Amino acid sequence: MARYTKAVCKQCRKEMEKLFLKGERCLTDKCAVERRAYPPGEHGRKRPRQSEYRVQLRAKQKAKRIYGVLEKQFRNYYQIAAKKKGITGETLLQLLEARLDNTVYRLGFATSRNEARQLVGHGHFMVDDRKVNIPSFRVKPDNIIKLSERGKKVAKIKTNTESVSKVQQPEWLEVDYDKMTGKVLSIPERDQIDTAIQEQLIVELYSK
Repeated sequence: MARYTKAVCKQCRKEMEKLFLKGERCLTDKCAVERRAYPPGEHGRKRPRQSEYRVQLRAKQKAKRIYGVLEKQFRNYYQIAAKKKGITGETLLQLLEARLDNTVYRLGFATSRNEARQLVGHGHFMVDDRKVNIPSFRVKPDNIIKLSERGKKVAKIKTNTESVSKVQQPEWLEVDYDKMTGKVLSIPERDQIDTAIQEQLIVELYSK
């Protein structure tokens, strides 16, 4: 499975804003955006020309980086969204939110989507009593997500839930930290997705 193996902090610096790719580190003064608030590379301090194409491309790249999806996967999500009824941009975000790794992150079992992807890949979660180790697995309403027997032994997961237990969870999810389970209540509406993405720019880019 292909994946991004370079320094993830460079992705935040490229977008010149925090994408929260490293969990708790992003909230400290060690955050790369806090220390060097300009794009990486030799010409990072220069102000680039903001063409229409560049703005649209940056919107797409930002979405890919936030959800940890590669180009081919992202294009496939867009093609699926374009064939469905409704607003294509909103449907695209709903598909990305429905990924199992994102859902695990939203439930508070992981401090970042990257960490959630690793935990899912190691087989620490089950969906409706069936072990699923595919991060891109698409959850549906009424799915129950819980820890596998191996997952119950991972101290990091318990630590994560203790640190987020007081944080309000998304309205489309329900979580019980005593039983270490989560439930998908519905498909998220656009106003329930707090990710700062301009999805219309992505649609315009792919529509050319």
